[in-house]
Amino acid sequence: MWIQLLNVLSRWVLLGVASYKTYRERNRGWMLIMTAFLLAALDPEKLLLEPLGLNLVSEAAFVLDMINTALQGVLLILAGDYIRPSSSSLRSTFIGLMVGVAAYTWIVLTNVSEYDVSFTVKALAPSLIYAAGYMYMGLLLYRYVVSRRFTQLLFPVGMLLLGALNATYPVTATWEWFVPYGFLLGTLFRIMMAVGALSFVLWPFIISKPEAAHEAPAGAFMRSSWGEVIKTFGDPRRAPNVILITRDDVHTLKEKLHSSALVFWITRVSEGEIMDSPKVYAISPTKIDILTHLIAGAIDRSYSLVVVDAVEYLVVENGFGSTFKFLLNIKDRVLLKGGTMILIVNPDALEEHQVRILEREFKRE
Repeated sequence: MWIQLLNVLSRWVLLGVASYKTYRERNRGWMLIMTAFLLAALDPEKLLLEPLGLNLVSEAAFVLDMINTALQGVLLILAGDYIRPSSSSLRSTFIGLMVGVAAYTWIVLTNVSEYDVSFTVKALAPSLIYAAGYMYMGLLLYRYVVSRRFTQLLFPVGMLLLGALNATYPVTATWEWFVPYGFLLGTLFRIMMAVGALSFVLWPFIISKPEAAHEAPAGAFMRSSWGEVIKTFGDPRRAPNVILITRDDVHTLKEKLHSSALVFWITRVSEGEIMDSPKVYAISPTKIDILTHLIAGAIDRSYSLVVVDAVEYLVVENGFGSTFKFLLNIKDRVLLKGGTMILIVNPDALEEHQVRILEREFKRE
Protein backbone atom coordinates (compact mmCIF):
# COMPACT_ATOMS: atom_id res chain seq x y z
CA MET A 1 0.00 0.00 0.00
CA TRP A 2 2.75 2.45 0.93
CA ILE A 3 4.50 1.82 -2.38
CA GLN A 4 1.34 2.81 -4.23
CA LEU A 5 1.03 5.97 -2.12
CA LEU A 6 4.64 6.93 -2.85
CA ASN A 7 4.07 6.27 -6.54
CA VAL A 8 1.03 8.58 -6.60
CA LEU A 9 2.74 11.24 -4.46
CA SER A 10 5.83 11.32 -6.69
CA ARG A 11 3.63 11.80 -9.78
CA TRP A 12 1.87 14.80 -8.21
CA VAL A 13 5.16 16.29 -7.00
CA LEU A 14 6.48 16.15 -10.57
CA LEU A 15 3.29 17.77 -11.84
CA GLY A 16 3.64 20.51 -9.23
CA VAL A 17 7.26 21.22 -10.17
CA ALA A 18 6.47 21.36 -13.89
CA SER A 19 3.49 23.63 -13.21
CA TYR A 20 5.65 25.97 -11.12
CA LYS A 21 8.31 26.13 -13.85
CA THR A 22 5.66 26.80 -16.48
CA TYR A 23 4.28 29.66 -14.39
CA ARG A 24 7.68 31.16 -13.60
CA GLU A 25 9.40 30.74 -16.96
CA ARG A 26 6.44 31.06 -19.35
CA ASN A 27 8.23 28.38 -21.36
CA ARG A 28 6.33 26.20 -23.86
CA GLY A 29 8.69 23.32 -23.16
CA TRP A 30 7.77 23.22 -19.47
CA MET A 31 4.10 23.55 -20.41
CA LEU A 32 4.37 20.40 -22.54
CA ILE A 33 6.29 18.61 -19.76
CA MET A 34 3.58 19.70 -17.32
CA THR A 35 0.92 18.21 -19.61
CA ALA A 36 2.84 14.91 -19.86
CA PHE A 37 3.17 14.76 -16.07
CA LEU A 38 -0.54 15.61 -15.73
CA LEU A 39 -1.38 12.58 -17.86
CA ALA A 40 0.94 10.50 -15.66
CA ALA A 41 -0.70 11.80 -12.45
CA LEU A 42 -4.33 11.49 -13.51
CA ASP A 43 -6.10 8.16 -13.32
CA PRO A 44 -9.71 8.89 -14.40
CA GLU A 45 -10.83 5.34 -13.77
CA LYS A 46 -9.84 5.51 -10.08
CA LEU A 47 -10.62 9.21 -9.54
CA LEU A 48 -13.94 9.44 -11.38
CA LEU A 49 -15.44 6.03 -12.10
CA GLU A 50 -14.60 3.85 -9.09
CA PRO A 51 -16.12 6.31 -6.54
CA LEU A 52 -19.35 5.99 -8.56
CA GLY A 53 -19.15 2.21 -8.57
CA LEU A 54 -18.31 2.12 -12.29
CA ASN A 55 -15.51 0.42 -14.20
CA LEU A 56 -14.27 0.51 -17.76
CA VAL A 57 -14.42 -2.70 -19.75
CA SER A 58 -10.95 -4.22 -19.90
CA GLU A 59 -10.50 -3.70 -23.65
CA ALA A 60 -11.34 0.01 -23.44
CA ALA A 61 -9.14 0.46 -20.36
CA PHE A 62 -6.18 -1.06 -22.19
CA VAL A 63 -6.65 1.09 -25.30
CA LEU A 64 -6.95 4.29 -23.24
CA ASP A 65 -3.86 3.33 -21.25
CA MET A 66 -1.87 2.85 -24.46
CA ILE A 67 -3.07 6.21 -25.82
CA ASN A 68 -2.03 7.88 -22.55
CA THR A 69 1.34 6.14 -22.68
CA ALA A 70 2.09 7.18 -26.26
CA LEU A 71 0.85 10.74 -25.72
CA GLN A 72 3.22 11.27 -22.80
CA GLY A 73 6.14 10.26 -25.00
CA VAL A 74 5.03 12.52 -27.85
CA LEU A 75 4.60 15.53 -25.52
CA LEU A 76 8.10 15.07 -24.10
CA ILE A 77 9.59 14.76 -27.59
CA LEU A 78 7.85 17.99 -28.62
CA ALA A 79 8.99 19.71 -25.41
CA GLY A 80 12.60 19.05 -26.37
CA ASP A 81 12.38 21.71 -29.07
CA TYR A 82 11.86 24.37 -26.40
CA ILE A 83 14.25 22.96 -23.80
CA ARG A 84 17.24 22.84 -26.12
CA PRO A 85 19.06 26.21 -26.35
CA SER A 86 18.09 26.79 -29.96
CA SER A 87 15.01 28.07 -31.69
CA SER A 88 12.31 25.48 -32.26
CA SER A 89 12.17 24.01 -35.74
CA LEU A 90 9.10 23.10 -37.80
CA ARG A 91 10.85 19.90 -38.88
CA SER A 92 11.27 18.64 -35.29
CA THR A 93 7.66 19.50 -34.46
CA PHE A 94 6.47 17.70 -37.59
CA ILE A 95 8.45 14.58 -36.66
CA GLY A 96 6.99 14.61 -33.15
CA LEU A 97 3.45 14.92 -34.45
CA MET A 98 3.99 12.16 -37.01
CA VAL A 99 5.24 9.89 -34.22
CA GLY A 100 1.97 10.57 -32.44
CA VAL A 101 -0.08 9.74 -35.55
CA ALA A 102 1.94 6.55 -36.04
CA ALA A 103 1.30 5.50 -32.43
CA TYR A 104 -2.43 6.15 -32.76
CA THR A 105 -2.55 4.14 -35.99
CA TRP A 106 -0.66 1.29 -34.34
CA ILE A 107 -3.11 1.21 -31.43
CA VAL A 108 -6.10 1.12 -33.80
CA LEU A 109 -4.71 -1.60 -36.07
CA THR A 110 -3.54 -3.87 -33.24
CA ASN A 111 -6.91 -3.73 -31.46
CA VAL A 112 -9.13 -4.78 -34.34
CA SER A 113 -11.47 -7.46 -33.02
CA GLU A 114 -11.05 -9.69 -36.06
CA TYR A 115 -7.35 -10.26 -35.36
CA ASP A 116 -5.77 -12.02 -32.39
CA VAL A 117 -2.79 -9.80 -31.63
CA SER A 118 -0.58 -10.54 -28.63
CA PHE A 119 -0.23 -8.13 -25.71
CA THR A 120 3.45 -7.64 -26.52
CA VAL A 121 2.70 -6.44 -30.05
CA LYS A 122 -0.15 -4.19 -28.91
CA ALA A 123 1.98 -2.47 -26.26
CA LEU A 124 5.18 -2.29 -28.33
CA ALA A 125 4.86 1.04 -30.17
CA PRO A 126 3.25 3.06 -27.32
CA SER A 127 5.81 1.76 -24.82
CA LEU A 128 8.77 2.53 -27.08
CA ILE A 129 7.48 6.05 -27.78
CA TYR A 130 6.99 6.59 -24.04
CA ALA A 131 10.51 5.32 -23.39
CA ALA A 132 11.96 7.50 -26.14
CA GLY A 133 10.22 10.60 -24.76
CA TYR A 134 11.37 10.09 -21.18
CA MET A 135 14.94 9.15 -22.12
CA TYR A 136 15.21 12.03 -24.60
CA MET A 137 13.96 14.55 -22.04
CA GLY A 138 16.25 13.07 -19.39
CA LEU A 139 19.26 13.66 -21.63
CA LEU A 140 18.16 17.22 -22.41
CA LEU A 141 17.61 18.07 -18.74
CA TYR A 142 21.03 16.66 -17.87
CA ARG A 143 22.75 18.59 -20.62
CA TYR A 144 20.97 21.94 -20.59
CA VAL A 145 18.93 22.44 -17.42
CA VAL A 146 19.91 20.89 -14.10
CA SER A 147 23.23 21.49 -12.38
CA ARG A 148 25.76 18.81 -11.49
CA ARG A 149 24.59 18.70 -7.89
CA PHE A 150 23.83 15.09 -6.92
CA THR A 151 20.25 15.76 -5.83
CA GLN A 152 19.39 17.60 -9.05
CA LEU A 153 20.95 14.87 -11.16
CA LEU A 154 18.33 12.49 -9.76
CA PHE A 155 15.76 14.24 -11.96
CA PRO A 156 17.22 13.34 -15.40
CA VAL A 157 18.71 10.04 -14.20
CA GLY A 158 15.29 8.97 -12.91
CA MET A 159 13.73 9.87 -16.27
CA LEU A 160 16.34 7.85 -18.15
CA LEU A 161 15.83 4.81 -15.94
CA LEU A 162 12.04 5.07 -16.07
CA GLY A 163 12.18 5.28 -19.86
CA ALA A 164 14.47 2.27 -20.07
CA LEU A 165 12.21 0.28 -17.75
CA ASN A 166 9.13 1.04 -19.83
CA ALA A 167 10.93 0.03 -23.01
CA THR A 168 10.87 -3.52 -21.57
CA TYR A 169 7.18 -3.32 -20.58
CA PRO A 170 5.72 -5.17 -23.60
CA VAL A 171 7.73 -8.24 -22.57
CA THR A 172 8.16 -7.96 -18.79
CA ALA A 173 4.46 -7.21 -18.21
CA THR A 174 3.74 -10.78 -19.37
CA TRP A 175 6.01 -12.18 -16.63
CA GLU A 176 3.75 -12.45 -13.60
CA TRP A 177 6.68 -12.88 -11.22
CA PHE A 178 8.29 -9.64 -12.48
CA VAL A 179 5.22 -7.34 -12.36
CA PRO A 180 5.51 -6.36 -8.65
CA TYR A 181 9.25 -5.79 -9.05
CA GLY A 182 8.62 -3.67 -12.14
CA PHE A 183 6.11 -1.54 -10.23
CA LEU A 184 8.60 -1.17 -7.37
CA LEU A 185 11.35 -0.08 -9.76
CA GLY A 186 9.02 2.38 -11.50
CA THR A 187 8.09 3.87 -8.12
CA LEU A 188 11.75 4.16 -7.13
CA PHE A 189 12.63 5.94 -10.38
CA ARG A 190 9.69 8.36 -9.98
CA ILE A 191 10.79 9.12 -6.41
CA MET A 192 14.28 9.88 -7.76
CA MET A 193 12.72 12.24 -10.31
CA ALA A 194 10.60 13.94 -7.64
CA VAL A 195 13.53 14.49 -5.25
CA GLY A 196 15.67 15.86 -8.08
CA ALA A 197 12.88 18.09 -9.37
CA LEU A 198 12.24 19.54 -5.90
CA SER A 199 15.96 20.19 -5.46
CA PHE A 200 16.00 21.97 -8.81
CA VAL A 201 13.09 24.23 -7.91
CA LEU A 202 14.03 24.91 -4.27
CA TRP A 203 17.67 25.44 -5.29
CA PRO A 204 19.90 25.60 -2.20
CA PHE A 205 21.92 28.53 -3.56
CA ILE A 206 21.23 31.10 -0.80
CA ILE A 207 21.59 34.78 -1.63
CA SER A 208 21.47 37.42 1.11
CA LYS A 209 19.79 40.76 0.52
CA PRO A 210 22.24 43.58 -0.30
CA GLU A 211 22.68 46.12 2.47
CA ALA A 212 22.36 49.10 0.13
CA ALA A 213 21.51 49.93 -3.47
CA HIS A 214 23.24 51.68 -6.35
CA GLU A 215 21.19 54.54 -7.75
CA ALA A 216 20.68 54.15 -11.50
CA PRO A 217 17.89 55.22 -13.84
CA ALA A 218 15.22 52.55 -14.16
CA GLY A 219 14.99 50.93 -17.56
CA ALA A 220 16.76 48.67 -20.04
CA PHE A 221 19.88 49.96 -21.81
CA MET A 222 22.58 48.76 -24.20
CA ARG A 223 26.14 50.04 -24.46
CA SER A 224 29.10 48.87 -26.54
CA SER A 225 31.79 48.95 -23.82
CA TRP A 226 32.43 49.23 -20.12
CA GLY A 227 33.75 52.75 -20.75
CA GLU A 228 30.37 53.86 -22.07
CA VAL A 229 28.61 52.21 -19.15
CA ILE A 230 30.81 53.91 -16.56
CA LYS A 231 30.45 57.27 -18.30
CA THR A 232 26.65 57.02 -18.20
CA PHE A 233 25.91 55.12 -15.01
CA GLY A 234 29.10 55.14 -12.96
CA ASP A 235 30.77 51.78 -12.31
CA PRO A 236 27.97 49.27 -11.60
CA ARG A 237 30.55 46.71 -10.48
CA ARG A 238 30.94 48.74 -7.28
CA ALA A 239 27.22 48.48 -6.54
CA PRO A 240 26.13 46.19 -3.67
CA ASN A 241 22.94 45.24 -5.50
CA VAL A 242 24.46 44.28 -8.86
CA ILE A 243 24.06 40.99 -10.69
CA LEU A 244 26.84 40.59 -13.24
CA ILE A 245 26.73 37.96 -16.01
CA THR A 246 30.19 37.88 -17.51
CA ARG A 247 32.98 35.97 -19.24
CA ASP A 248 35.74 38.04 -17.61
CA ASP A 249 38.29 36.50 -15.26
CA VAL A 250 36.49 36.62 -11.93
CA HIS A 251 39.72 36.68 -9.93
CA THR A 252 40.74 39.89 -11.72
CA LEU A 253 37.23 41.28 -11.27
CA LYS A 254 37.26 40.66 -7.51
CA GLU A 255 39.05 43.94 -6.76
CA LYS A 256 36.46 45.92 -8.75
CA LEU A 257 33.39 44.27 -7.20
CA HIS A 258 31.44 45.16 -4.08
CA SER A 259 31.51 42.38 -1.50
CA SER A 260 27.71 41.95 -1.84
CA ALA A 261 27.81 41.72 -5.64
CA LEU A 262 26.50 38.56 -7.29
CA VAL A 263 28.41 37.24 -10.32
CA PHE A 264 27.48 34.48 -12.73
CA TRP A 265 30.62 33.46 -14.58
CA ILE A 266 29.66 31.90 -17.90
CA THR A 267 32.08 29.05 -18.55
CA ARG A 268 32.26 25.41 -19.56
CA VAL A 269 35.31 24.75 -17.39
CA SER A 270 33.63 24.69 -13.99
CA GLU A 271 30.24 24.72 -12.32
CA GLY A 272 29.10 25.73 -8.87
CA GLU A 273 30.08 28.31 -6.28
CA ILE A 274 33.74 29.32 -6.61
CA MET A 275 33.89 32.44 -4.43
CA ASP A 276 31.87 33.67 -1.45
CA SER A 277 32.62 37.39 -1.14
CA PRO A 278 31.66 38.59 -3.66
CA LYS A 279 29.55 35.54 -4.41
CA VAL A 280 30.66 34.07 -7.75
CA TYR A 281 28.90 31.15 -9.34
CA ALA A 282 30.22 29.35 -12.42
CA ILE A 283 27.57 28.09 -14.82
CA SER A 284 27.53 26.59 -18.31
CA PRO A 285 26.40 28.92 -21.12
CA THR A 286 23.76 26.39 -22.18
CA LYS A 287 22.11 26.37 -18.73
CA ILE A 288 19.94 29.37 -19.58
CA ASP A 289 16.96 27.88 -17.76
CA ILE A 290 18.78 27.47 -14.46
CA LEU A 291 20.50 30.86 -14.90
CA THR A 292 17.08 32.48 -15.28
CA HIS A 293 15.94 30.73 -12.12
CA LEU A 294 18.92 31.97 -10.11
CA ILE A 295 18.68 35.55 -11.39
CA ALA A 296 14.94 35.61 -10.64
CA GLY A 297 15.67 34.53 -7.07
CA ALA A 298 18.25 37.29 -6.67
CA ILE A 299 15.88 39.92 -8.06
CA ASP A 300 13.29 38.80 -5.50
CA ARG A 301 15.95 39.50 -2.82
CA SER A 302 16.33 43.16 -3.87
CA TYR A 303 19.12 42.86 -6.45
CA SER A 304 17.85 45.46 -8.89
CA LEU A 305 20.84 46.19 -11.16
CA VAL A 306 21.61 43.55 -13.81
CA VAL A 307 24.60 43.86 -16.16
CA VAL A 308 25.06 41.32 -18.94
CA ASP A 309 28.59 41.33 -20.35
CA ALA A 310 28.43 37.99 -22.17
CA VAL A 311 25.73 38.45 -24.80
CA GLU A 312 27.91 37.48 -27.75
CA TYR A 313 29.10 34.28 -26.04
CA LEU A 314 25.54 33.30 -25.11
CA VAL A 315 24.50 33.83 -28.74
CA VAL A 316 27.32 31.59 -29.97
CA GLU A 317 26.38 28.80 -27.55
CA ASN A 318 22.59 29.03 -27.67
CA GLY A 319 21.64 30.87 -30.84
CA PHE A 320 20.26 34.39 -31.00
CA GLY A 321 16.60 33.37 -30.55
CA SER A 322 17.09 31.60 -27.21
CA THR A 323 19.47 34.29 -25.94
CA PHE A 324 17.02 37.05 -26.85
CA LYS A 325 14.18 35.26 -25.05
CA PHE A 326 16.43 34.91 -21.99
CA LEU A 327 17.28 38.63 -22.05
CA LEU A 328 13.62 39.62 -22.40
CA ASN A 329 12.67 37.35 -19.52
CA ILE A 330 15.25 38.98 -17.24
CA LYS A 331 14.39 42.46 -18.51
CA ASP A 332 10.71 42.03 -17.65
CA ARG A 333 11.55 40.83 -14.15
CA VAL A 334 13.93 43.75 -13.56
CA LEU A 335 11.53 46.41 -14.85
CA LEU A 336 8.69 44.93 -12.79
CA LYS A 337 10.79 45.68 -9.70
CA GLY A 338 11.71 49.17 -10.94
CA GLY A 339 15.33 48.17 -11.55
CA THR A 340 17.97 48.66 -14.22
CA MET A 341 19.32 46.27 -16.83
CA ILE A 342 22.38 47.01 -18.96
CA LEU A 343 23.70 45.00 -21.89
CA ILE A 344 27.29 45.42 -22.99
CA VAL A 345 27.34 44.38 -26.62
CA ASN A 346 29.86 44.91 -29.40
CA PRO A 347 27.62 45.63 -32.44
CA ASP A 348 30.30 44.29 -34.79
CA ALA A 349 30.07 40.86 -33.14
CA LEU A 350 26.42 40.40 -34.14
CA GLU A 351 24.51 40.53 -37.39
CA GLU A 352 22.91 43.85 -38.25
CA HIS A 353 19.32 42.64 -37.88
CA GLN A 354 20.17 41.13 -34.48
CA VAL A 355 21.50 44.49 -33.27
CA ARG A 356 18.31 46.20 -34.47
CA ILE A 357 16.19 43.67 -32.56
CA LEU A 358 18.17 44.36 -29.38
CA GLU A 359 17.88 48.11 -29.92
CA ARG A 360 14.10 47.86 -29.93
CA GLU A 361 14.18 46.52 -26.37
CA PHE A 362 17.32 48.13 -24.92
CA LYS A 363 18.06 51.84 -25.37
CA ARG A 364 21.36 52.65 -27.09
CA GLU A 365 21.43 56.34 -26.11
